[in-house]
Amino acid sequence: MAELIAQGPEPHQRWRRSLRAGERFLLGRDAGAYATPWDKHVSRRHAALRWNDGQLFVEKLPEAKNPIFLAGQPRDGFTLAAGEHFVIGETTFTVTSTTVNWSPDVRQPVEEQTFSVESLHRVRFRDADQRIEVLSRLPELIAGAVNETELFVRLVNMLLAGVPRASAVALVAVEEPSNAAAKVRVLQWDRRLEAGEPFRPSQRLILEAVHRNESVLHVWEAQRDTEAARFTVSANIDWAFCTPVPGEACRGWGVYVAGQFAARLPGADEPDDVREDLKFTELVAATLASLRQTQALERKQSALLSFFSPQILEAITQEDAEVVLSPRETDVSVLFCDLRGFSRETERHAGDLMALLDRVSQALGVMTHHILAQGGVFGDFQGDAAMGFWGWPIELPDAVERICAAALAIRSAFESAAQQPNHPLADFRMGIGLATGRAVAGRIGTADQSKVTVFGPVVNRASRLEGMTRILHTPILLDDVTARAVRDHVRPELARSRRIVVVKPYGFETPVEVSELLPPESVYPELTDEHIHFYETALQAFVAGDWGEAVELLHKVPAKDRVKDFLMIYIAQYNRTPPTGWDGVITLTQKG
Repeated sequence: MAELIAQGPEPHQRWRRSLRAGERFLLGRDAGAYATPWDKHVSRRHAALRWNDGQLFVEKLPEAKNPIFLAGQPRDGFTLAAGEHFVIGETTFTVTSTTVNWSPDVRQPVEEQTFSVESLHRVRFRDADQRIEVLSRLPELIAGAVNETELFVRLVNMLLAGVPRASAVALVAVEEPSNAAAKVRVLQWDRRLEAGEPFRPSQRLILEAVHRNESVLHVWEAQRDTEAARFTVSANIDWAFCTPVPGEACRGWGVYVAGQFAARLPGADEPDDVREDLKFTELVAATLASLRQTQALERKQSALLSFFSPQILEAITQEDAEVVLSPRETDVSVLFCDLRGFSRETERHAGDLMALLDRVSQALGVMTHHILAQGGVFGDFQGDAAMGFWGWPIELPDAVERICAAALAIRSAFESAAQQPNHPLADFRMGIGLATGRAVAGRIGTADQSKVTVFGPVVNRASRLEGMTRILHTPILLDDVTARAVRDHVRPELARSRRIVVVKPYGFETPVEVSELLPPESVYPELTDEHIHFYETALQAFVAGDWGEAVELLHKVPAKDRVKDFLMIYIAQYNRTPPTGWDGVITLTQKG
């Protein structure tokens, strides 16, 4: 495998990148994965590179201010083979071609030691200031990595800088830590000096450390011309250790470090000579694990923000997520909101579907925003519809008040957009169904795919009510349970309800009383409380079969109130005379 190594003036100013055949990439101070931010002599975009047929093609870009040196001479274009290098400013770029070969480990190390975290805590650093300075860069190093590959490169470089005796460092991963025959992958590695020979980490050492969950040190004979060289990183290796990275966020990971002993002090024991480096690596591993765990929690919390409002998240952060999200039966209030005009807009904008998708996304965003703003849980998208619910994962005594506030806010947002011809949502309308009842809520699905949602007849009821808003010419409909709660517990300054009709929905056997959710009179004076009283009295007469009285009362409701049209048209179809066997229930012949 061919690689390009960048080395700045300081040991930690370094990276190693794989070269893929045919891939063209840019080199510069601000060039993504191939950036050299430490060198001000390198332009933001300095050179274009391409690896092909065993050669690296290098071309200086027109905007590059400083020369590229090859063999001490400035060059604008050239090719390199493995083992050759070029220089820009204070940074050397070397092409290398090395492989990873696992040591067969047929020969036992001269000495093997296992170190617990507690034993390493007792080791004192002789160069504590330098070690702390390197460790202090670790949080910034992890946070600044744009992806895992960049994280691995930065971590290995930092360890090389922090362990002066290290000849090579690798971040490794055991694919199945509980399996004695598990495979080991090298996530990233680097070494201080480039040699033509392969990288030879000891697989046995890595597996021992990860399986024991303790740092393990192997010491080999320091004889450069013996067979022992085959079982280490290279012939210039005296020792190697592997430190497991703790925590689920780094499960199976380990840090492998190999190097040489420094000049021995009189009476010094060789393994003790490495313990400071081992302790430093343990601290790096522990810090890495903590930061990765924090990142994992942040990602999980960000993902949960798609479903839960901040208030709900705050309430459940102290609980076990698996317990909190597990499905259970509970009382919920469900909001089902459908986007109207989508099909028409699709036909009109068939030539620019991406722009239409952006508008639809904005419309769905209005729905989810107000669901979450009122402490609801976002349940699901179903095509151009959104579903939210209240009452899980924590009980909400004011769930009905919250769901009404969310529904009215959605209505207001779409009505406001309709008044602005150039608004992206001007051509869209919405219908909302609200229902309250018993359901199963939680994370529902299979082992491979699951989502936070709610399941039960109450969801079907909310969906069916949403469909009926088309038939009854109103934006928001309530089932009888929700409507009673609005009348009994929601102040009229927040929301009002109006009984509309008793119907038997299409495909249903049981009649339901359907009500409308209205804004307060101060917001929607077109329909006053007196108008609502006239309509509901007319409904009573209609159900009782006194259709003449019903018509007289309906005439007292404003003409532009389209809801009354449904009753007026039905009465007109029967010439103001109830049909034989009239029971006050209208059977719907369509879903809506």
